[in-house]
Amino acid sequence: MLVASRNAKKLKELRRILDEAGVEGIDLVSLDDVPPYEEAPETGATFEENAFAKARDGAVATGLPCVADDSGIAVDALNGMPGVLSARWSGRHGDDAANNALLLAQLGDVPDERRGARFVSTCALVLPDGTGTVVRGEWPGRIGREPVGDGGFGYDPLFFPDGGTGSAAQLTPAEKDAVSHRGRALTQLLPALRAL
Repeated sequence: MLVASRNAKKLKELRRILDEAGVEGIDLVSLDDVPPYEEAPETGATFEENAFAKARDGAVATGLPCVADDSGIAVDALNGMPGVLSARWSGRHGDDAANNALLLAQLGDVPDERRGARFVSTCALVLPDGTGTVVRGEWPGRIGREPVGDGGFGYDPLFFPDGGTGSAAQLTPAEKDAVSHRGRALTQLLPALRAL
């Protein structure tokens, strides 16, 4: 099964979730493991549109079932932004430090009680015949005032999950899988993945 990503951490996360659920017999490959194909730009207005488009393109190009996700952070004080623009919020795709710095600057005067946020992940599974499913997971919390922790990636050092005692960047991979937005979405995909 193709995972439409070059992010090794996402591939490992899916492998851990499949292993934990006892799903066997699925070999995961990333975009780095298949011949290059033209990937449509992420121009959807929603996480769901982007995830489905990426999974559809991967399945059509390779003939493999394909899983893709689109995820990001939605901040209440910013009317749900950065949202689908999370990875390129600072203008440079995947620059975690710049994205975090910009988000902190934008929330500088926002009081703690108005710093609510949620991580969102939509995961799509598309089969080579073009049929598929899309699921959504959310992880509520708040944005801190400075980065804390050195684990995870993206906005993890700024995100303090509801009911937790630290940032998402302080969780072990197993702890994060059990509660994260992507873990929640991928868990919803397990019945379809077992059917493969």
